Amino acid sequence: MSPEIRLLIMFGAVAVVVIVIIVTFGGDKPFQRFISLFVEEEEFTENQINYGFSQPVQKRVSAPIVEMATLVRKSDDRLRVIESDGQVKIVDEYYELWFVTRKGQNIRIECSEEAYKKVPFDQQGSLTYRKNKLVKFKYYEDVVEDV
Repeated sequence: MSPEIRLLIMFGAVAVVVIVIIVTFGGDKPFQRFISLFVEEEEFTENQINYGFSQPVQKRVSAPIVEMATLVRKSDDRLRVIESDGQVKIVDEYYELWFVTRKGQNIRIECSEEAYKKVPFDQQGSLTYRKNKLVKFKYYEDVVEDV
């Protein structure tokens, strides 16, 4: 046999031994880890990343979801337009409240400007919402209902 064929056989044997070691001693799911070496991972764009805030699955459209939650962040997006005559108006208003539930789940809820201003930080209460819209937030001192 020529030296090139012996070298190829030796490299093949080393590759087989490495694969057997990975599959045998690879940790939790060694076969998946082995397959992941050959499968390309999907990269996420900025719009696909939800920053850890996920919505629970709502079973029926008409039924609201009620959770015990605490407000951790407020976010708004407004466009202020100034006309040539000096008139100022705000258009495309969007207000969002970010809650954390008792289970540690993060929820983003859209609301009105009044509810945005009234809901206090770090106050645990009963959050009622439908899809991603606020219905009401009831806490010890008050009840905030969205219009």
